Amino acid sequence: METIALLFGAGFVAGVMNTVAGGGTFVTFPTLVFTGIPIVAANATSTLAALPGYLAGALGFRRELASIDRAQVLRLTVLTVIGSIIGSVLLIFSSNKAFSAIVPFLLLIATLAFVFGEQIRAFASRHAREVTAFGAGGMLGVSIYGGYFNGGLGIILLSLFSLWGMRDLHQMNGLKTWLSFALSLISVAVFLVYDMFTGTAPLIHWNAALIMALGTITGGYLGAPLARRIPRPILRALIAAIGFGMAAVFFWRMF
Repeated sequence: METIALLFGAGFVAGVMNTVAGGGTFVTFPTLVFTGIPIVAANATSTLAALPGYLAGALGFRRELASIDRAQVLRLTVLTVIGSIIGSVLLIFSSNKAFSAIVPFLLLIATLAFVFGEQIRAFASRHAREVTAFGAGGMLGVSIYGGYFNGGLGIILLSLFSLWGMRDLHQMNGLKTWLSFALSLISVAVFLVYDMFTGTAPLIHWNAALIMALGTITGGYLGAPLARRIPRPILRALIAAIGFGMAAVFFWRMF
């Protein structure tokens, strides 16, 4: 019961965080690790737990998505799928020991991207003319990162869109949520195929993922009014503290 409460609570907190400022992975992924799930499997399970939120976000921004050139959306989706497959396969072939050595740096990068997201997007906007809009290289790189480690994906995608010269934040959020959903869906599919055809320990822990997903959905819906009462700077500071704290914990675990 304690584990169920912890998983649901972590999902709830992540749902509240994602509704207002993002950064829910900083809570869900470490919680899965601390409940005893191997670190690679915890990452895969966290990706599954995030799927309902991405789907809900994509449906919520369907009008904004419809306003973007359909051919570009399709092209970016294909690139996202390719990158997601590459990143997910890289994760599958990463040992728990190797992934444990990389995770602290990934958490630190994701946290820094969260903290300096506005500055990164502003910098990207100023240099947009120097980059080919909707370039395949950037999309593939971000998608490989997302397939390997989902943390901070939304923030990095928004920065990439700014670099491409996009300015409409609603369109950017719509495209971000759709590509995040497509990426996570393909990653989960890769993990499921791996689990089905290998006799090794499963990558996806379904019970934990479902309990956490219920918490994420509940937090995203019921927690929104509570989160709106917290001043945004304070909320962002709390999320940043969690991110840096989790990175520090995983660095400590290395020694």
